[in-house]
Amino acid sequence: MATSIPEVASKRAEPQPRAWRRIFDRLISARELGPFALLVFLSLIFNSAGPSFLSTMNISNMLQYVPELGIMALGMTLLLTAGELDLSVGAVFGFAPVIMYIFFNRHLMPFEVAFFVVMVLCALIGLINGWLVTKVRISSFITTIGMMLVVRGIALYASNGFPQATWQTESWIKSGLVGTVARVGEFTLLASLLWYIGLAVILHVILNNSRLGNWIMATGGNLKAAQARGVNTDRVKIILFTLSGLLSGLAGNIDALRISAAYPISGTGYELEVIAMVVIGGTLLNGGQGTILGTVIGVLLLRVIRNGIIVVGVPGLAYNIFIGVIIILMMALHSGIGRRQVGGEA
Repeated sequence: MATSIPEVASKRAEPQPRAWRRIFDRLISARELGPFALLVFLSLIFNSAGPSFLSTMNISNMLQYVPELGIMALGMTLLLTAGELDLSVGAVFGFAPVIMYIFFNRHLMPFEVAFFVVMVLCALIGLINGWLVTKVRISSFITTIGMMLVVRGIALYASNGFPQATWQTESWIKSGLVGTVARVGEFTLLASLLWYIGLAVILHVILNNSRLGNWIMATGGNLKAAQARGVNTDRVKIILFTLSGLLSGLAGNIDALRISAAYPISGTGYELEVIAMVVIGGTLLNGGQGTILGTVIGVLLLRVIRNGIIVVGVPGLAYNIFIGVIIILMMALHSGIGRRQVGGEA
């Protein structure tokens, strides 16, 4: 029997709702959606409890603290995507400014030279981490814990445990990294925020639109398969560890220049907070999938929580409770998204 015209029309119309459903499923499965929704929700809650939370001055203050941990989190995102982690980032964060100011204050070299020498040292620390992980085959967990103790010990020994004088620093490096770019009313834009945004954009493009980004995800997703396809996974990991050390040193120097203080114990515990930011943002802890955009959201989310609980009068010591609960919630959400994607593919 011939097919009637209405039946033909209905069959042709079927793909349209399926297309809408694919778009909806893709939106729901985005790993950045959960943390972004939580960021908006908590911002509204904190603002309702304390109307000064979303004031221009408070937003400006929050954004001034974002770049330091944020820059470290960018490097950690790439490492976790490749299936590795770096627990020495907090120690390198404190090491960089202390050694830089020791070089400068003891008249061993000009400030600008000291800055670049220390940046090279931080990159070298990351390079050593990468070499030990890939060539000596020590797990990144053990390697970077050991390096954390070594680097922190060097900073403490070299400084005798005392903070370094920073008030004599007048350099184009300071103005270029933490100088005031613009001031509109109560809002102050520092150069450090622009550095953070620029690095986030660059690394987002690298991770999602470059051959290196494909290699990073392949390395973390299935190491043997990546090697079988010709990816030099050892080189990829060494590059990422080196970048992690470099970004951690840059973050530490930015922090010291901004607050005019260089403490050998600065950055203690930052490694766990950075990992929390990255994981909350949607990067898989066991590798294979990472998101720079999610990390940026995760950094903002933790900054909002730290600031918000103070604004509404909750003791700052409760910060870790909030972070622990959010990590568990985000992991449950990401796990559910993963099961949904697997079920859809089946």
